[in-house]
Amino acid sequence: MTSTASGTGSRPGSPLRVALVGYGLAGSVFHAPLIAATEGLALDTVVTSNPERQAQARAEFGDGVRFAASPDDLWARAEELDLIVIASPNKTHVPIASAALKAGLPVVVDKPIAGTAAEARELAALADERGLLLSVFQNRRWDNDFLTLRKLIADGELGEVQRFESRFERWRPQLKGGWRESGDPAEIGGLLYDLGSHVVDQALVLFGPAVSVYAEADIRRPGAETDDDTFLAITHENGVRSHLYASATTAQLGPRFRVLGSRAGYVKYGLDPQEAALREGRRPAAGEEWGVEPESMWGHVGSGESPLTGGGRPEPTLPGAYPAYYAAVAAALRDGAPNPVTALEAAATLDVLEAARRSARDGGAVSL
Repeated sequence: MTSTASGTGSRPGSPLRVALVGYGLAGSVFHAPLIAATEGLALDTVVTSNPERQAQARAEFGDGVRFAASPDDLWARAEELDLIVIASPNKTHVPIASAALKAGLPVVVDKPIAGTAAEARELAALADERGLLLSVFQNRRWDNDFLTLRKLIADGELGEVQRFESRFERWRPQLKGGWRESGDPAEIGGLLYDLGSHVVDQALVLFGPAVSVYAEADIRRPGAETDDDTFLAITHENGVRSHLYASATTAQLGPRFRVLGSRAGYVKYGLDPQEAALREGRRPAAGEEWGVEPESMWGHVGSGESPLTGGGRPEPTLPGAYPAYYAAVAAALRDGAPNPVTALEAAATLDVLEAARRSARDGGAVSL
């Protein structure tokens, strides 16, 4: 069940007023630009006490954007808002989302929604009890290669998929610092919960529930405190096996996807271009090309030979579509359309991540 916030119904035709909590990487690069680009949404308030980040937001979105130093400042004026977006550090997701829902406000939470599947399900229950939208920002469902792969599978181009290999690899031999690299369990850092949230979510969307999980999580870089090189093997209920890699220490990057079916395989190199475009300051706009990659980056579909030695045919990559996520959120709030990513779907991903953590710690596969 979803609902608008208390003020939305009294303002027909007006944009939904969004408060964005956090203006670091997630808030400034992903959420704020996508919110601002979505018809029917308006970036009303940015929650950050950092003067430099306030100046950055004001420079991009104008003097109409308001600021708050703390999420607590929002609840007293909840009737002035229609949606809370949480892009603050992982450890704050659950308390802020809980407070927003109790204040009567729909919520979008960046992944991972919580540190445990149990917490995610508690938030889902609270949202249902209050009749409010609770959605999770799993933007990689709208990556160009993922959209292309979903189409190939739906069209039967690969036959029956037997093995799914997915790599989210980077070469970052030097630590950056910050909570994402902290070894404090309360911070919910490390690649398993960061990039792992993406690759596991994609595998579950494509192939359904997991029945067992095996994982290896290593700390490779000098001075690192949490996993920076992680591998997961998932056996799905339907028999598909997913091999998923998330790493910051990969000196030679493998294919983003290698998907093997009974009829053909699909191999795709390179990351979706949308994050790079957003980081460079480019913004999606109506009528303008977005999320498109050059033909030289297209993947290949075929059998019997590597695409690097001429095997297979080039498969045009569909445009990436991050703006579709917030368009779906707006439609859910305005029209009762489906929630694009539910908290219970996010909880299923966390089930896998928790099992992976146990497997990496204790050795052997973990049954779900």
